[in-house]
Amino acid sequence: MTFLTNELCFPSIEDANAEGLLAVGGDLSPERLMLAYRSGIFPWFNEGSLILWWSPNPRMVLYPERIKVSKSMRKVLNSHQFTLTKNSCFETVIDQCALVKRAGQEGTWITDEMKEAYLKLNEKGYAHSYEVWEEGTIVGGLYGIDLGHIFCGESMFSLVSNASKFAFLQLAKELHQKNYDLIDCQLYTKHLESLGAEEIPRTEFYKILNKNKLVQ
Repeated sequence: MTFLTNELCFPSIEDANAEGLLAVGGDLSPERLMLAYRSGIFPWFNEGSLILWWSPNPRMVLYPERIKVSKSMRKVLNSHQFTLTKNSCFETVIDQCALVKRAGQEGTWITDEMKEAYLKLNEKGYAHSYEVWEEGTIVGGLYGIDLGHIFCGESMFSLVSNASKFAFLQLAKELHQKNYDLIDCQLYTKHLESLGAEEIPRTEFYKILNKNKLVQ
């Protein structure tokens, strides 16, 4: 494991341990965060701990054209129950996502430091939010980092049934129309698998990431 200094660099993702942990320390500056995402690395740590940087193998991804839409979700999509906006209230979305706990963890992984960092990325046009509305009230959403032909999903929330699914399906639809290669979902969950996400080798993910760099 590498301990980062003020130097703006990361070790090779092949140096990550079996759990995917690659490095510790550094900062959450926009420059370091974007270097991380463009290198197949993302931050994930608990409040009060050092910044941890990850590059898991395998990697959970969704190819937009392979999104799975259940019969029940088709009904939701056709019902006009929800409306969608983009970047209309990024801070609200990340605040709501911070209330969602990851399995087996105490508290939130979206710390105040993380919120501030991603708000800066939103201001710079790298981080984007998708908001789901029902009768004028925000009821779900997600946010992530746009690398050009890869969207790195960070977190989503739902205050009513199917709201986050609606956001994710609409995101996949938009990215498919724009010929994006994939959505980076980072880590396996049954929920993401049910929507069509799959695990691929880190080497395959890195090939797609490098292809993405060439077309920017």
